[in-house]
Amino acid sequence: MFKRRKKIKKVLVIGWDCGAPQLVFDKYLDDMPNMKKLMDNGIYGEIESTIPAITCPAWMSMMTSKDPGTLGFYGFRNRPDHSYDGMSIANSTMVKENTVWDILSKHDKNSIIIGVPQTYPPKPLNGCMVTSFLTPSTESEYTYPPELKQEVERIADGYMLDVENFRTDDKAQIVNEIFEMTEKRHKVAKHLMTTSDWDFFMMVEMGPDRLHHGLWRFIDENHRDYIPTKYKDIAREYYEYLDEIAGDLIETAGEDTAVIVVSDHGVKPMDGGICINEWMIQEGYLKLKEYPDEVTRLASENIDWENTRAWGEGGYYARVFLNVKDREPRGIVPQMDYEKIRDELTEKLKDLGDDKGNPIGTKVFKPQDIYKVCKGIPPDLIIYFGDLSWRSVGSVGLKTIHTFENDTGPDDANHAQYGMFIMSVPNSKVSGKITDIHVMDCAPTILKLMNISIPDDMQGKVIDF
Repeated sequence: MFKRRKKIKKVLVIGWDCGAPQLVFDKYLDDMPNMKKLMDNGIYGEIESTIPAITCPAWMSMMTSKDPGTLGFYGFRNRPDHSYDGMSIANSTMVKENTVWDILSKHDKNSIIIGVPQTYPPKPLNGCMVTSFLTPSTESEYTYPPELKQEVERIADGYMLDVENFRTDDKAQIVNEIFEMTEKRHKVAKHLMTTSDWDFFMMVEMGPDRLHHGLWRFIDENHRDYIPTKYKDIAREYYEYLDEIAGDLIETAGEDTAVIVVSDHGVKPMDGGICINEWMIQEGYLKLKEYPDEVTRLASENIDWENTRAWGEGGYYARVFLNVKDREPRGIVPQMDYEKIRDELTEKLKDLGDDKGNPIGTKVFKPQDIYKVCKGIPPDLIIYFGDLSWRSVGSVGLKTIHTFENDTGPDDANHAQYGMFIMSVPNSKVSGKITDIHVMDCAPTILKLMNISIPDDMQGKVIDF
């Protein structure tokens, strides 16, 4: 006899920023009974992140099903115009596309949103919201409705948006703050889940990202600086805790709930840093008025713009900008030479090896080739040094192209292009490991689960369930 599928009443999304598929699907799986149960009863696999594979724009790309070019932001910091006056921080005011909860609000569905990056300042929705680590501080208005803030502070006994400083040598402090932050977020999540009406619930926990960046060389035996210490099992302990919390939320949500556990990108060891602007100076693309006596950030006032063709930005990936005539205020690169110089830079950067001259497999992307459109001010090139095994160091004054010290503080890990995805749907018709899924597939899948029509302009596909 044909068995009617049980109606899905709710969708629960548990986000782990930087959640590592190699840990959840393999190394720690036997210590994560709730993830194992979801995987046994549903589908799972690695999920491709955006380019760049970073918190902003990945989570918003996931929740709008739009690529970074369509969204118009390409990282945490973006050029507001073609001037040399620095970068603006990506926040919710830059998100012009509808999110899943925006669409659900129009269909009279209630959402609870906690910790999703780029939700500050909070916008009205049908439901409630607690913003993310990008909120300036808990002194800010970080909830919707505003009066929810008092309740959140009471339930958490002082809410934590983020760890104070995950780039520090005080590893005990990082660990303590990560566990405390995660506990407080769970208290708030369970409280809102049990006291509010909801159809869609989404929470993003930043703890995995902070743990990986702060302590990966103690965790991953393949790290070039691996050191066996008392922290060698800290990731296992933390992932066990994440699993326990997830299990509690899943049980509280009820058996008529579809569950998704997902990360925005993965993690890999950081082999070192490529000093992008030191390389630009050496290759003759960037000229300074005066070379600094000590390591310092690249300042526009110290750049000889009349003799500079390109400069770069640091981070987990590099962004290169050309000083284009009639585009930048003092641009010198003729429009007719624009593609020629981009191609020249692409080939040279791909050929740049490690500190011993060995190839590292650098990838270079032209935004116009990888995005549907390019809104805002895109970089002229996006670079994955060593396919994200090396970070980009933007400072000058290092007198070297290769470095093993991070200019923004101790950091052990870089991002990996693929994160983790698990989905368990009541009476699902499919199960097992899946491939070929992208973060942009999440939004249309959520809408399909909730029986809401999918907007034609969404770029992702529905993941079969």
